[in-house]
Amino acid sequence: YSSAASDVYKRQIKNLVKSESRSRPFSDQEIAERLKNQNIDVARRTVAKYREALGILPSRKRKNPY
Repeated sequence: YSSAASDVYKRQIKNLVKSESRSRPFSDQEIAERLKNQNIDVARRTVAKYREALGILPSRKRKNPY
């Protein structure tokens, strides 16, 4: 991937995490599937790598029971 493409992917991941339900955050797999629906073909492992690079916690740690 080019750095421009990875920037786009990171922005999309950040937007998805921002819009998710706090009681049921998206898993890396769900994020990858949602990106695929936007014609962005990215693997779950790549989503995890970019999510970590952005400083976004895994879904189980983003979950808020309230």
